[in-house]
Amino acid sequence: MIEKIPSVSFITRPEKDFVTITSDQIFKDKKIILFAVPGAFTPTCNDYHLPGYELEYDEFKNLGVNEIYCLSVNDPFVLKAWSKSLNIKNIKMLPDNNMNFSKAVDMLTDRSKSGMGTRSKRYSMFVDNKNIIKVFIDQDGKFEVSDARTMLNYLRSL
Repeated sequence: MIEKIPSVSFITRPEKDFVTITSDQIFKDKKIILFAVPGAFTPTCNDYHLPGYELEYDEFKNLGVNEIYCLSVNDPFVLKAWSKSLNIKNIKMLPDNNMNFSKAVDMLTDRSKSGMGTRSKRYSMFVDNKNIIKVFIDQDGKFEVSDARTMLNYLRSL
């Protein structure tokens, strides 16, 4: 696992226009939690992973986290629809549809057996000013350590 956030760009669509944001814009001079899911609307991601971080958002803010991002190898349209379907207000959606970030941090996995193709592993990371401080990586098919509670417990221990 690398120690610094790589320089990559993300193509988002917050409103009607595409907007490119860089990893520097997201991570520089901030404390960020980024958690990654294999796919929007998939059962564990939809029912537990994303809602868990949304539910604990205020507690993360109280612990000094500036922003929380949910990354998925999906396009901006899918992530916007997914966020809207769950009434997500605080978590920022980060489409990695070209897998540039996931490749750069060595977090790709082959989910072809379940019909999903190449996706991001399920993980969470705490980043301080582009320095990757802590990473929790779940094994494929598991949801045991990348959840909001595990990250909260880690941050409380600092």
